Amino acid sequence: MTATPDAPPRQLAPINPIQQLKAGHLPRRLVQLYVGLTLYGASMGLMIQGNLGLDPWDVFHSGITRHFPFSFGTVVIAVSFVVLLAWIPLRQWPGLGTISNAIVIGLVTDLTLATVDRPDALWLRIVFMLAGVVVNALAGALYIGAQFGPGPRDGLMTGLVRRTGLSVRLVRTSIELTVLATGFLLGGSIGVGTVVYALAIGPLVHFLLPIFTVRLKS
Repeated sequence: MTATPDAPPRQLAPINPIQQLKAGHLPRRLVQLYVGLTLYGASMGLMIQGNLGLDPWDVFHSGITRHFPFSFGTVVIAVSFVVLLAWIPLRQWPGLGTISNAIVIGLVTDLTLATVDRPDALWLRIVFMLAGVVVNALAGALYIGAQFGPGPRDGLMTGLVRRTGLSVRLVRTSIELTVLATGFLLGGSIGVGTVVYALAIGPLVHFLLPIFTVRLKS
């Protein structure tokens, strides 16, 4: 549900969940993690209310909501835990950030949808969409940079990269095209926002991630 850049900063450390908690700067990292996850959920809510198209995973989520009587956030949480099941054969362990990602983002998305009305004016919908993309990138940089483990969807990508030896770009593109196509077939929301997100999110996260990545104790 976030866009991990193809070449993350060197200071992003591949450490296990216990090491993540012992790696120093814990208060700052915890605050950064939960601020990032909160902003991420809010950014998703803004894009939904802008109604100009969603990112690939949220196209999939919105498609599911058309067929089941669940809130958007509930679907996000449920899909997160289903994706985590795919981590088992990949032999990956979820960290605090992984579990928090699976829960917090969905809750905040529903809260945003309940408190922010969908605008009628096109210019305001465009503002919502653009703000959603920018805030999403900032949020992703914050929670990834806190180094408490990848989100369920990012972990699926990195796990497949490690197990298959294929490139990050190829694996990520394959996953996102698959969920986008499935979401479209389910009736998910595709539009100009989908294209803007696809073009902008990678460069934005690539720029912001080094700024917010916390250097851990070696």
